[in-house]
Amino acid sequence: MVHDRRIDGQTTVFGNAGSLYMNAMTWWDHDTQSIWSQPVGRAIEGAQTGLELFLLPSELTTWSNWLNKHPDTLLMSTDLNRLGSWPQGLDPDFVIGLVLGNDARAYYYKDVAAQGVINDQLGETPVLLWAEGDGTAAYSRLFEDGLLTFRLENGKVRDEETNSTWDPMRGLAIEGPLRGKALRQLPTLSSFDWAWNDFYPDSGFYQP
Repeated sequence: MVHDRRIDGQTTVFGNAGSLYMNAMTWWDHDTQSIWSQPVGRAIEGAQTGLELFLLPSELTTWSNWLNKHPDTLLMSTDLNRLGSWPQGLDPDFVIGLVLGNDARAYYYKDVAAQGVINDQLGETPVLLWAEGDGTAAYSRLFEDGLLTFRLENGKVRDEETNSTWDPMRGLAIEGPLRGKALRQLPTLSSFDWAWNDFYPDSGFYQP
């Protein structure tokens, strides 16, 4: 999970609080010493209690995949030996979580990977979920003035409305009438199902 650490326009410095809240990491901010829950980016103790940071889109992938897309990336890591490996234990209890306003839903990675793409509706937002091998992504299916519906066909992701071909890892149309156009990426939370249930007990899980 990646959060915008600006509060009221000011950049805030955070540190590891060294304790757990609901079995998950906590931070503390250097300005008010408030304690924050890392998965949701929300202050749970101190002067900032109740304040929530803005969740940014991010990717769960391997270093090699990322480097292919962004060859000039600088890396900060404490474990160089694990950069080329996809996290183990994703199946069967790993989920891709979406939180859009007051609406939330979790999608089992194994279900998304089995279907290749999932067209769903979360609250007022039509969403696209994609997973394959060592990559996952989520996008809004709202496109300009219309709505796109996606399918996996012969290993390629296409939209039914224009039959354009898309690179799902980048959300970019690479062939067809929409070539060069991009979808709006949505922020996701990577989690195990039991941890998701701790923080979003009423959200539910996508049923294939």
